[in-house]
Amino acid sequence: MTPAETHPEAAPATSAIPTLAEFETAARFLEGVVEHTPIEYSLHLSEVLGAPVHLKLENLQRTGSFKVRGATYRLSRLTEEERRHGVVAASAGNHAQGVALAAQRLGIPATIYMPLGVPVPKLLATKGYGAEVVLDGATVDVGLRHAAEHAARTGAVLIHPFDHRDVIVGQGTLGIEILDDVADVDTIIMGIGGGGLIAGVAAAAKAKAAAAGRSVRIIGVQAENAAPMPVSLEAGEPVTIETKPTIADGILVARPGDVPFAVIRELVDEVVTVSEDDIARALLVLLERAKVVVEPAGAVGVAAILAGKVRAQGTTVALLSGGNIDPLLLQRVVAHGLAASGRYMSIRIPLPDRPGQLARVSELLAEAGANVIEVLHTRHGQGMQISEVILQISVETRGEEHKLLTLQILRDAGFRPEILPE
Repeated sequence: MTPAETHPEAAPATSAIPTLAEFETAARFLEGVVEHTPIEYSLHLSEVLGAPVHLKLENLQRTGSFKVRGATYRLSRLTEEERRHGVVAASAGNHAQGVALAAQRLGIPATIYMPLGVPVPKLLATKGYGAEVVLDGATVDVGLRHAAEHAARTGAVLIHPFDHRDVIVGQGTLGIEILDDVADVDTIIMGIGGGGLIAGVAAAAKAKAAAAGRSVRIIGVQAENAAPMPVSLEAGEPVTIETKPTIADGILVARPGDVPFAVIRELVDEVVTVSEDDIARALLVLLERAKVVVEPAGAVGVAAILAGKVRAQGTTVALLSGGNIDPLLLQRVVAHGLAASGRYMSIRIPLPDRPGQLARVSELLAEAGANVIEVLHTRHGQGMQISEVILQISVETRGEEHKLLTLQILRDAGFRPEILPE
């Protein structure tokens, strides 16, 4: 693409739900700009669900996420005057990179507000795409406010991450790809943040399936700690909730967007929620079984399958929407996933302060077949008796049953092991 390229023409917006023609226009425009990401069959997830499961590897997309689709299509439809004034956005990662790359390709000046604690890889990637980055505030909400002020002050166009029709149409090109690659798909599962992705995929996939005389079921997944969609659907309008921290920060949104909600209300068949442990287990399974690195928000569809939140209903595609995860977070999430799967635990054991106790615990763990990873032996700590020491030990186990057996062997020998939270 060149800066002088005109924006693609699409059918007029006559209803809340974009048409198949709009999605096909966007898909043609994005050819050569975004990757047509692969789909791989998962034997393990198929066995878990009891139906064929395929993984749509959008974590392999340019910038590492689906966001570049909506950002590129949104920017491509700006007028020449709007392009001259530039664009502004606020994001802690995926949206920032998507807007930055799209702006670079179209020759549009871009300013991105990012929070002060943004992971260095995401910061460097956004700068690398040529955007001017402003680090300000502790949260994206602060950045959004400053981005809006920047737009009002300079005339730049504020590029919202999900609450715009063109963004929804761009994201919906994923639905076209899924139907092209898995023509017999019956169910598509994906995460929901503000709703732009699932609104686009639902509208595109259902329209394309209907044109072929079939139907497709759309299931959305949210983290339990940030799940405004079930409440909003029950209320019949977007509702703001109080969120809690979640490792799936890419879908941590307190309120759905107005534009995508109108589509979701009509076309999404079911919305389920998953726990933090469910998400951590999903990342671990994807690493071990599928050999793919996915960010927590991108793994919630798989988490729903593993947690039994999804009913088997024909050929299923789970969308892995992004792969931008900080290596340090990945390390912590993997450890959490191992613990949630019963394959790793840290335990605290009070011991009498006399020779041989550490050796005795080691013998019992060897008898249980638990592999010792780390040991801390100390006489210092709150709540300890004068005659006690504390043994904190991390062990690798083979699953929940083996973990419980290990604990029982220690208890039968008179010790009082206490599992420490990860």
